[in-house]
Amino acid sequence: MKDNEANALLGLQIGQETDAAIVGLGGKLKITGGSDKSGVPMRADIHGGSRKYVLLSKGVGLQDAVKGERVRKLIRGNTISEETYQINCKFDGIISVEKTPEEKTDSPPKDKKQKKKE
Repeated sequence: MKDNEANALLGLQIGQETDAAIVGLGGKLKITGGSDKSGVPMRADIHGGSRKYVLLSKGVGLQDAVKGERVRKLIRGNTISEETYQINCKFDGIISVEKTPEEKTDSPPKDKKQKKKE
């Protein structure tokens, strides 16, 4: 999205719904996550739009954690800001699919495995 179109998403938080007309669709969009330019993920339980180091034991932003292990990771807050580069959404609506014209063939395809009747 261009800068002017993306301004409508600024300030929204993970879990909020917005109108899908922002992206040219009919229906609703529910924001489920996102990341910034360097790939730092957004997390729903961290407030604000800034980056913070958080002690994690499981969930978004922590892969392959052993039981009982905690790791300090860099996480972005749950609010969409200017630094947000990618947004994950669930779409609740109808997408119209345009049908492509079928290719016309001169003859039907031949079966290679034909049985002879005697």
